[in-house]
Amino acid sequence: MEPREKAALLPESPGVYLFKDAGGNVLYVGKAASLRSRVRSYFLESSWVNAKTGSLAREIADLETILVGNEREALALEHNLIKQYRPKFNVMLRDDKTYPYIKFTASEKYPRVYFTRRVKKDGSLYFGPFFPAGLARRILHFVHKRFLVPSCTVDLTRSHPRPCLQYYIKRCLGPCVSGLTSDDRYAEAAKDVRLFLEGRRHDLMKSLESRMMAAAEQEQFEQAAAYRDLLRTLEDIEERQRIASAQGDDTDVLAYYAEPPLIAANLFHLRGGRVVDRREFYWEDLEEFDPQEFVPSLLKQLYLEAEYLPKAIHVPVDFEDRDLLEEMLVERAGHKVEIFTPQRGNKKSFLDLVESNAKHSFEQRFRVLKPTSKAIGEALQNALNLPEEPKRIESFDISHIQGTDTVASMVVWENGRMKKSDYRKFIIRGDEASNGAPLSKNDDFASMREAVTRRYRRLQEEKKPLPGLILIDGGIGQLHSAAQALDSLQIINQPLASIAKKEEILYVYGQEDEPIVLERHSPVLHLIQQIRDETHRFAVTFHRQRRGARQKKSALDGIPGVGPRTAQKLLREFGSVATLRRAGVDELSKVIPRKTAQKIVEEFHSVDLRDNRSDE
Repeated sequence: MEPREKAALLPESPGVYLFKDAGGNVLYVGKAASLRSRVRSYFLESSWVNAKTGSLAREIADLETILVGNEREALALEHNLIKQYRPKFNVMLRDDKTYPYIKFTASEKYPRVYFTRRVKKDGSLYFGPFFPAGLARRILHFVHKRFLVPSCTVDLTRSHPRPCLQYYIKRCLGPCVSGLTSDDRYAEAAKDVRLFLEGRRHDLMKSLESRMMAAAEQEQFEQAAAYRDLLRTLEDIEERQRIASAQGDDTDVLAYYAEPPLIAANLFHLRGGRVVDRREFYWEDLEEFDPQEFVPSLLKQLYLEAEYLPKAIHVPVDFEDRDLLEEMLVERAGHKVEIFTPQRGNKKSFLDLVESNAKHSFEQRFRVLKPTSKAIGEALQNALNLPEEPKRIESFDISHIQGTDTVASMVVWENGRMKKSDYRKFIIRGDEASNGAPLSKNDDFASMREAVTRRYRRLQEEKKPLPGLILIDGGIGQLHSAAQALDSLQIINQPLASIAKKEEILYVYGQEDEPIVLERHSPVLHLIQQIRDETHRFAVTFHRQRRGARQKKSALDGIPGVGPRTAQKLLREFGSVATLRRAGVDELSKVIPRKTAQKIVEEFHSVDLRDNRSDE
């Protein structure tokens, strides 16, 4: 049965409809108070004046419907199906900066805390969301400094010879090295962190107070003073939070700027009457832009599963499902949530301001305005979940042809620009040892291990600092090879990432199960591509120089009477070995003695004969 005929037989009931193409792929998911009326409208030619509807209708090969009890159920089901199928005709939320959370790895023997933007069902506890993002990082800094529980990628299932820098600057108890801390001491710190993140600060303060008194009675005055200082800090935090909570209501303001198919949107968070954070969203392929569909689609994806909901949301246009969406958000939040379209006054002025910011975001992203080094550094830190903004990046690549003349390159990006004076070249020798295994010139992974080993062994010997990020040109295999090299040097907790060729997928060491795919207009992706391409160029150039020198040398090497000076003189005069091969005895005799010229011509002739026989 044709889709048009199926539509005519649908009931006048609420539900969700799925349009599919000839391959069974879901093209579009929608909801309706009356399935028959809504679905039939797509097949009326009068609706095709909307280019998007016309394009969709021409691709529909089948349709599926799901009946529900009411419109609220339809809206919730529509949202879940859009998340599941990600249809190409639905407006999908694309975000460079999702809400930040703090991840507490409760299932580990030595729990750690991490800054993350992805909540997963992995046995960890997630706290947040936090905005501004800097708040989450400040809390992590507080946890490291006061509780000495780290954020690191170190394998804590085995003991290491020495700890990383975080232990020496007193931001970690050092569970990676036997004897630096006890299991009981670490478990106590982890329990304190959990109480702190769960907001159970009263319980935590009572526990700290009892421990402070016990330490004082045992004359462990230094430990007692540490507990006292932590108690005072927690009391200050409690007081500041009470003041902040009494300052005013919460409001989110959403606006957009559109030049289809390119769209930019901004979402501002106001707390206590001031802006505490903003988020930016971008679309590159919305050929037909309809605000009446765009705004509610964005709001559903932002708020229907949000951990925290504001009391008011201001948007630039009203839309059909506003009352229904409000009702669902009130139920989720447990307090009143209103969606407004301000028409005048301060609220309208602020909405206009957010729209101006959306236009500025559009210009920065799509007009390719050059961001500041500070802005790009912060964006890189956020995109790769790095502990700190990287001021210096060192990038590695390998170059060879079928395993011959293998070389590696390292280029440096520092404070917003390439630093050519710090570039390095490596001739891969294949004689470095890594984990007890000899390295091979023909093995890209082994070559990467050798280059990284040699580079950072040198830095250790010279007592120079490590870069903020090591970038590897390649996939997970090359990433792990570099990690093995660092591990062999006892360098742990070093930020390390790779970018896979063609797919442009980013892998961060310790987070390989969460590969990062950035939008093609992302400034962070542009920066990483720029560094990667420069590393590749530098490696290929060096490889060609090495190969060319070897070929020149081998062509004239071993011919009686032709030494290095004679060879250099010939190449300077004729330009290349290929030109030399075409030259006769008379031409060569103008530069060198005739007897030597005769020997060179005879040698080239015999080599050509051997090559012809091998080809046969």
